[in-house]
Amino acid sequence: MKKYSIGIDLGGTKILTALVDRSSGKVVHFVKKKIKQEKGAENIINKMICSINELFDECKVDIKEVQALGVAAAGQIDRTHGIILGAPNLECFDLNIREILEGEFNLPVYLANDVEAATLGELKFGAGKGVDDLVCVFVGTGVGSCIVKDGKIIRGATGTAGEIGHIIVDLNGRQCGCGAHGCLEAYASRSAIEKRIEGSLKKGRHSVILDYLEEGKSITSSMIRKSIERGDELVTHCVDEASEYLSGGLASVINLINPKLIILGGGLIEAVDYFYQKTVKDAKLKCLPVPATKIEFKKTALGDFSGVIGAAYLDE
Repeated sequence: MKKYSIGIDLGGTKILTALVDRSSGKVVHFVKKKIKQEKGAENIINKMICSINELFDECKVDIKEVQALGVAAAGQIDRTHGIILGAPNLECFDLNIREILEGEFNLPVYLANDVEAATLGELKFGAGKGVDDLVCVFVGTGVGSCIVKDGKIIRGATGTAGEIGHIIVDLNGRQCGCGAHGCLEAYASRSAIEKRIEGSLKKGRHSVILDYLEEGKSITSSMIRKSIERGDELVTHCVDEASEYLSGGLASVINLINPKLIILGGGLIEAVDYFYQKTVKDAKLKCLPVPATKIEFKKTALGDFSGVIGAAYLDE
């Protein structure tokens, strides 16, 4: 058995590439690259290849010691053929990740949805260890989830089960990145909060978040947290609105699936505890009283590494 695997978390704003020790699930070394502006298939592939080469250069591990390369991608994917079918936040469609990376590195390549891989990581080494009935929800650029029943990930008829971000919460609502209107993701993601804040600032509303913003830079979860800590009315209102929608979505999941545990992760959850606490409290109040007595919430135990650790074990 070879000692390492490479896990790649291909998110809406970053590529996180890690060398993972297969015996322990520990991240030995990682490379992180932002992709806020550089989207599209060609740019994404170039960044991934550069990240993997940089990883090998920095950690001095021979490729012969690596067993597999796993990619966790935000969007709808074809696991069998290793193709990203549609990832609107990445501007990638019908991208054959497996063919390209296997040709470049001569390693077996596996592909999964990003939240599915993160859930696998949490099941093996994190907050979901020992729990066989849970839902994992990640809130960042988008809102994604994965369902685990009897210890197994539920993928559905087309392999796309768990798309909580595309539950319709307003039939005539905002347009989502997927093209539909009124999706939860268009209201409860960090991107949704960012758009609401930016829209209000353009209308002349004041916010202390301007103290952190640089020309041409995006609003981050850290900026949102700092603004709330300073009692900023605008940012707090936008976060409260997002929490209201997310808690309603989670309550619907609790009523429909009745899991033992919901694991919450992603940049917004990790950075803004106010958002996490409010969402959990309201979700319990909104769901039916019987499941409300049993449902448990946890944050991810592996944090930013959930996806890369899970991706490193996709060959199992």
